[in-house]
Amino acid sequence: MARDSAAPGASKDHYLILDGLRGVASLMVVLFHICEAYRPDHPLTQPINHGYLAVDFFFLLSGFVIAYAYDDRWSTLGTWDFFKRRLVRLQPMVIMGTTIGALLFYFQAGPAFPLIAATPVWQLLLVMLVGWTLLPLPPAMDIRGWSEMHPLDGPAWSLFFEYLANILYAVGLRRLSNRWLGVLVALAAAFFVQLAVFGKRGDVIGGWAIDPEQLHIGFARLLFPFLAGMLLMRLGRRIQVKHAFAACSLLLIVALALPRFGGADRLWLNGVYESLCVIAVFPLIVAIGAGAPRVDGLSTRIAGFFGELSYPLYITHYGLIYVYTEWVGEHEALPFGTKCAAGAAVFVASIAIAFACLKLYDLPVRKWLAGRFLKRAT
Repeated sequence: MARDSAAPGASKDHYLILDGLRGVASLMVVLFHICEAYRPDHPLTQPINHGYLAVDFFFLLSGFVIAYAYDDRWSTLGTWDFFKRRLVRLQPMVIMGTTIGALLFYFQAGPAFPLIAATPVWQLLLVMLVGWTLLPLPPAMDIRGWSEMHPLDGPAWSLFFEYLANILYAVGLRRLSNRWLGVLVALAAAFFVQLAVFGKRGDVIGGWAIDPEQLHIGFARLLFPFLAGMLLMRLGRRIQVKHAFAACSLLLIVALALPRFGGADRLWLNGVYESLCVIAVFPLIVAIGAGAPRVDGLSTRIAGFFGELSYPLYITHYGLIYVYTEWVGEHEALPFGTKCAAGAAVFVASIAIAFACLKLYDLPVRKWLAGRFLKRAT
């Protein structure tokens, strides 16, 4: 969970272990996408099979931290200042992720992305400018061939839904009593189970396009975890265990890395697993992480580092994944070791790019924007 502050130095404490867990989930997302490049159309056999559930974990953390940061301070902030804070916190890296995707766009041309070669520069620049706003593109404006709402930076779809959740929080969710919030959590859980268990795929992969099916997936993936995160924070449910960061990290990695359940003949079984992860396991991880005492040590320093890195890593890495996916498709005959080395290089390069973006761009830009546009919260 990234600390919900527009600039470094915000006064309210945050949960460092949860910051680190967001970093662990971001690393798993990158590994999942690297492995996915080898079998992008075969979810039944993808390594690190459930890495996409990291997005649902992010939404849970977001609901928790938004309620923690703003439930008791709304009278000193107001709706407009809340929106400004969220924009300052999130939008600079949206712009950077989209820009990186545009710079790497023509390096991704090939059979995997059939529309790139025919896309003129003016159209690429237009899509980049729209991407900077996070407004979703309809399939008719696709320039890649995957029908993504953000074809230069695929993961930005989850930021689009994050913004929708923030709007819902500001206009109504924050006013709900715990009882009514609990009712919504129960309804949202049923909505999620309907998609995961009774849907035609047996998983919750999707949410990245503007069409009825993908919007259904996106809202199902957003609503339960975000609402559950809010409720978990308000109820104060905390679990204290020794070595909380290590324990939670291990549990999260296992949950995201386990193979597909049930196979092609029992798709519902995998949906049951994903429902258990999002509805039970992820809230348990957050309750343990939030219950950890504030102690200094190696684990907290690691958590702090990867917590800062998590959002830049998540939002900037996919430009390299597009390049890597096309490269893998054109070099299927290469030895396995060579492919592993290339994947490791992409992983390290993704972290290096994210770190550079964090230190040289995100932190200073957010600090300047906060000083220019935000009033200090009390």
